[in-house]
Amino acid sequence: MSVISSWNLTISLNTTLSLSWRSSLPSRAIFPRPKKSKTLVVLAIALGAKPTVLVSEKLGDAGIQLLKTFANVDCSYNLSPEELCTKISLCDALIVRSGTKVTREVFESAMGRLKVVGRAGVGIDNVDISAATEHGCLVVNAPTANTIAAAEHGIALLTAVSRNVAQADASVKAGKWERNKYVGVSLVGKTLAVMGFGKVGSEVARRAKGLGMQVIAHDPYAPADRARAIGVELVSFEEALTTADFISLHMPLTPATSKMFNDEAFSRVKKGVRIINVARGGVIDEEALLRALDSGIVAQAALDVFTEEPPPQENKLVRHENVTVTPHLGASTTEAQVLLELSPYVALTEKLGRLAVQLVAGGSGVKFVKVTYASARGPDDLDTRLLRAMVTKGLIEPISSVFVNLVNADFIGKQRGLRLTEERIVLDGSPEKPLEFIQVRIANVESKFASAISNSGEITVEGRVKDGKPHLTKVGSFGVDVSLEGSIVLCRQSDQPGIIGKVGNILSEENVNVNFMSVGRIAPGKQAVMTIGLDEEPSRDALKKIGEITAVEEFVFLKL
Repeated sequence: MSVISSWNLTISLNTTLSLSWRSSLPSRAIFPRPKKSKTLVVLAIALGAKPTVLVSEKLGDAGIQLLKTFANVDCSYNLSPEELCTKISLCDALIVRSGTKVTREVFESAMGRLKVVGRAGVGIDNVDISAATEHGCLVVNAPTANTIAAAEHGIALLTAVSRNVAQADASVKAGKWERNKYVGVSLVGKTLAVMGFGKVGSEVARRAKGLGMQVIAHDPYAPADRARAIGVELVSFEEALTTADFISLHMPLTPATSKMFNDEAFSRVKKGVRIINVARGGVIDEEALLRALDSGIVAQAALDVFTEEPPPQENKLVRHENVTVTPHLGASTTEAQVLLELSPYVALTEKLGRLAVQLVAGGSGVKFVKVTYASARGPDDLDTRLLRAMVTKGLIEPISSVFVNLVNADFIGKQRGLRLTEERIVLDGSPEKPLEFIQVRIANVESKFASAISNSGEITVEGRVKDGKPHLTKVGSFGVDVSLEGSIVLCRQSDQPGIIGKVGNILSEENVNVNFMSVGRIAPGKQAVMTIGLDEEPSRDALKKIGEITAVEEFVFLKL
């Protein structure tokens, strides 16, 4: 096995949770301080029974049916800004794609009722995040749902403009046969500049390399080692403009990228360049692009996105002969609409975070957390952003009144002091499952349950998904196997007959149902750790009786 990547997150916690009793064992952990830092965090939706959800843009039927199982769903499409403001005061949640502008006026019109805005896609530039924060509304997105779909659409447009597919199609359908007019260009050996080397950009680069293209990329935040691993050279903005035969845009729309491709940028591009945009319409100054097309500086453009969507009928760019357009189809594939494979691991990571933080002794500040993912898949076949977000959710929410989501993570992270490092381990074997196991370690803290300290000196919990359900498989250095449902009691005891029966009798007298039990031991007759899954929460008296069993050396009760 080999460790192939790691990165960091900044947050901070103070913990005081759960009832515990223990004998003295070494419980300090030392963990080296990571050198780099990255921020990201989690989503959490807390709606009451049968909330009202307004869906303002079309979603797949499967998604709508799922919403209807727990909410009153109002599918109202093509609302004007005024109509949206009128409806929103009756809604607990709003689901949008890219077409609905969720402005400050919308949040003000909600009068505090709107609890969450869900963006069915990656970008959130159509939502006023400041206004959402001020009005206590969560904003969540689907960060990985359309990565491959958007990349594939970018490649489709790249090949379409190289061979004049759209124009030739229209010509033939008009009864013409203009072979000489629509002579294309080959992609082999041409240079593609990928502007924005995130998830979509890197996937486009992979596919373009397979087409025989030379690929360069510009992204001030992209790690050079990730680019080199794909065979891509990171270059300056200037070099990308002056050397590229094709330019593919994949950056978010921010104040820094707004109208990045303007008259000045087009004056520096290689004459005859072809431009593809499946990112955001606002990154191109559309009037400047029109001028560049008319002058021949830009030979062709393929646009899936526009500053105004849908664009006005009189839009000259849309009607330009050398422009191929599609109606924001980047995420429009059947596969991109549903993300199911990681769903059981989402529950697992959150519960491991919840368990780990409850094992920290009261008053200890959690600052260093390491999450390890073990998988037979390659590093680029597994996006762990949502998983590490859910670990953080599990770490923060049991000890805080704050709700964390992918959008407000930066702000919450800076308020706390935690550095979360991720590590991936590549295993030999079949990559049928995305992950074999996930491990969460907390360093430099004392533990309420000393046996949770592993040989490396950290509080350690590990789990995996079995039959679609999350299971705890390791506590400290002890192997266990218990379904992560309800609550858990951990006991360290001398390995001798009758202990399981005594603990079971105490819980039975309290009418507390045991849903799972597992015992891990060092060796027969030595120490053992018993993990008990409970459907109900036992009383303090019952827990006290467990602690008074002679053979029990320490125990802790943990809520899931």
